[in-house]
Amino acid sequence: MPHLLLDFEPEGVGRVGPPSVQKHQAEAERLALVQPERLQLSVHFPGQRALRGLAAASARFSSRMAHVFVYGTLKTGQPNHKVLLDGAHGRAALRGRGRTVQPYPLVIAGEHNIPRLLNLPGRGNRVAGEIYTVDEQMLHFLDEFEGCPDMYQRTLVTIAVEGAGGTLQCFVYSTATYPPEWVHLPYHDDYDSQGKHGLRYNPRENR
Repeated sequence: MPHLLLDFEPEGVGRVGPPSVQKHQAEAERLALVQPERLQLSVHFPGQRALRGLAAASARFSSRMAHVFVYGTLKTGQPNHKVLLDGAHGRAALRGRGRTVQPYPLVIAGEHNIPRLLNLPGRGNRVAGEIYTVDEQMLHFLDEFEGCPDMYQRTLVTIAVEGAGGTLQCFVYSTATYPPEWVHLPYHDDYDSQGKHGLRYNPRENR
């Protein structure tokens, strides 16, 4: 019985710059994007060409998946975790916990006590968080939710996977635009809105 096998290729995510830079970005993105499993269709009747066309169309519209590392209010038990559970925003599946391979400053700043990861690799702590696999719809929602690219920027960061002994390239929302005094705030390594720091997050609905 013949079978039709299809592979899906992920698309780039906002690549910019000269071809050499775009090529490097594309390679990095392929490490963060998860290719869906091969689609296998059993052909029980004539018309294989039509089936190939249908399968190709399904492949084009299939949601592409990506790894996202969350370290703040989106984590399990934190104030904004509910948005990852809302199917109206897309799909998100928890894959495990991890820490950034490089240290980063994770600070709690502003009048609403928002946890912010400053894009200063090599300074601060190895930050703990959760790894999610999300579909394209959820990724677009998270971009809007995090105010990307104005408030936060989505970049690729290497994450050490807890218990797996390996690393994974994940998208992380960090910021490179912040008041200079934020660099001197206390650095955290495992955010909890109700932690001993006493800086409880003020939810959006209360502002």
